[in-house]
Amino acid sequence: MVAARPHIFAHSVPHRVDPLSALYPAIEPYHLGRLAVDARHDLYFEQSGNPNGKPVVFLHGGPGGGTDPKHRRFFDPNHYRIILFDQRGCGQSEPFASLEDNTTWHLVDDIEALRVHLGVDRWQVFGGSWGSTLGVAYAEAHPSRVSELVLRGIFMFTDREAEWFYGRGTRVLFPDAWDAFIAVIPPAERGDLIAAYYARLTGEDPQQRAEAARAWSLWESTVASLVADESTLAHCDDPSFTLAFSRIECHYFLHRGFLAHEQQLLTDTAKIRHIPTTIVHGRYDVICPLENAWRLHKCLPHSELVIVADGGHSAFEPGIAAALRAATDRHR
Repeated sequence: MVAARPHIFAHSVPHRVDPLSALYPAIEPYHLGRLAVDARHDLYFEQSGNPNGKPVVFLHGGPGGGTDPKHRRFFDPNHYRIILFDQRGCGQSEPFASLEDNTTWHLVDDIEALRVHLGVDRWQVFGGSWGSTLGVAYAEAHPSRVSELVLRGIFMFTDREAEWFYGRGTRVLFPDAWDAFIAVIPPAERGDLIAAYYARLTGEDPQQRAEAARAWSLWESTVASLVADESTLAHCDDPSFTLAFSRIECHYFLHRGFLAHEQQLLTDTAKIRHIPTTIVHGRYDVICPLENAWRLHKCLPHSELVIVADGGHSAFEPGIAAALRAATDRHR
């Protein structure tokens, strides 16, 4: 089956304009909670917007990125019951930076446990980057519980995608940032950067852990936007962010997303073809190239693919943010 022709979203807002201006105003949660999902892991979650509105669950990136108050702003608070949570080991979930029992399928079970805990029958699933991976994995496991999918910056954890970002792709465009990324690894170990980083991020030397965590986080943050976001780069000096983000993300890459085989998520898309799906992707996303979204769109021929003509990877670039808000408005 041939996929529908994508919609090209060509926004005209200069990049110097605050991208958050494309989103809804900042709001505060009406409910904060915690959910013990097993004997070890305790998850932070929150609800904002309309308690009687359409439920939507936000799946953050990383893995290990955690949620941010800005994430509430993709949704109309008058129409949506907005549910955010921090995945295992990151944000305000505990234990901090834990890798034990932290896999894709544990997280899928956590999403379902949260749905049951909150008494939600079906909800919209919104996720970007790693959140798109997790959103597809959850939808394929529980298709009857998903009303719509809104996905951004597609990553399906194939070997090709991983090799692009940590091998032969992004570094061609950002050789300066790549040199900084590999500088913390001795030349003799650079044949397997993921394993080399994992050894340092899980090692006993706290200085080496901190150095590796900062370098790992800076690499991704530097290339996430067409124009570097100084506030995002400054965030990489915060060890409460970098250690969880780098350890958990490296853990998932080392184990290849904990998939049965690299094509698992694409192969299983037959289970979710009936779910209304909007895919938003930046034309110049150098972390997750546009071909990732194109492949998923072809597997979901009734999906809507919105290509942001001047967008990169970050959800908070002006065109990406505007396209995501437009998508949630259409589905509300």
